[in-house]
Amino acid sequence: MNVLSDSKPAYPPGVQAPLARRSRFRRLRLPLLLLLLLGGGLVANWWWQVGRFLESTDNAYVQGDIAVLGPRIEGHVAAIRVADNQRVQAGEPLIELDERLWRARLAEAEASLAEAEAAIATNRRQVEQQQAQISAAAAQLDQARAEQVRAAADARRAGDLVGSGWTSRQAAERAIADQRKADGAVAAAQAQLAVAQQQLDVLQATLRQQEARRDSAAAALARARIDLENTVIRAPFDGLVGNRAAQLGQFVRPGQQLIAVAPLPERQWVVANFKETQLARFRPGQPVRLILDALPGVELTARIDSLAPATGALFSLLPPENATGNFTKIVQRVPVRLTLDPEEAARINLLRPGLSVVAEVDTRDDPTAPRGLFAAAAASLRGLFGGR
Repeated sequence: MNVLSDSKPAYPPGVQAPLARRSRFRRLRLPLLLLLLLGGGLVANWWWQVGRFLESTDNAYVQGDIAVLGPRIEGHVAAIRVADNQRVQAGEPLIELDERLWRARLAEAEASLAEAEAAIATNRRQVEQQQAQISAAAAQLDQARAEQVRAAADARRAGDLVGSGWTSRQAAERAIADQRKADGAVAAAQAQLAVAQQQLDVLQATLRQQEARRDSAAAALARARIDLENTVIRAPFDGLVGNRAAQLGQFVRPGQQLIAVAPLPERQWVVANFKETQLARFRPGQPVRLILDALPGVELTARIDSLAPATGALFSLLPPENATGNFTKIVQRVPVRLTLDPEEAARINLLRPGLSVVAEVDTRDDPTAPRGLFAAAAASLRGLFGGR
């Protein structure tokens, strides 16, 4: 008698028979299949309604207008008024140069201007005096002409009287001599008047020359004042200072980089380099979701401001020339400027130019439509059964 053939196989405690496991799997297969189909339908619906309209890239960075400041004049650094990474306001002094030389030049320019103005005043008095002399010469000319008229009349009368025998020839000759003297006096008066007028022209030309020197001295004074003001390097806008290279006592020259001022978060923006295949539906004003690598879990909102006029490759130092040699097609990227919400950016103190960002653009016709998995499904269901 075979005992083993009639007895049931024994399984360790807690282990079910294969038949029982297969039976339970059959009972759970249908619910699992339905659940899988439901999940796939939700995902497919989300991709159709939302996902295919989202364009994202991790080739994006925070940008800002960083002002690198240097001196406009030469001199020694006398004082450094700020520390590294300090917040400053527009117009706040950052670095001061030794101003003694430039203050002396300002005093010299002021003295030159005062000298030029005094010379103009003197020249104007000379012009007035010369005009008076011209008036006197003109009066003398009128007097000489009057004497000439009288002498000519006397000479005519003396000639008539001599012819009729009423006066002596000597008297007639004296009258003729007086007439000639009167003519000479008129000529002399005319010459004096002409000389006085020419001297007035010379003085007026000298006056114009002095006025030009005065204007030159005024320009030199203005330049000296500007140079004196340039001994203080000020912040051009509100921001944070950094990259300080100036040292006390250092001799600096124009154009030398001494310190930089970076903008505050509310004056920054994002440049995202999207592939050319992603730009078909991009429009200015479309919403963008930003995630900073420095702040995981924190999202920022932005909007598309504009697209660059060319790809990034064409703005590089050595643009590609695809007409030479072998050609390999590479998907190009176009910089897209994204504008941040100033109020939202101001609340993030860590926002700095150069930080890496993940940018996601919503290109749907209605960006305010639901974008979540279940929200998109609910919106689809409302669209199917909302009319009933």
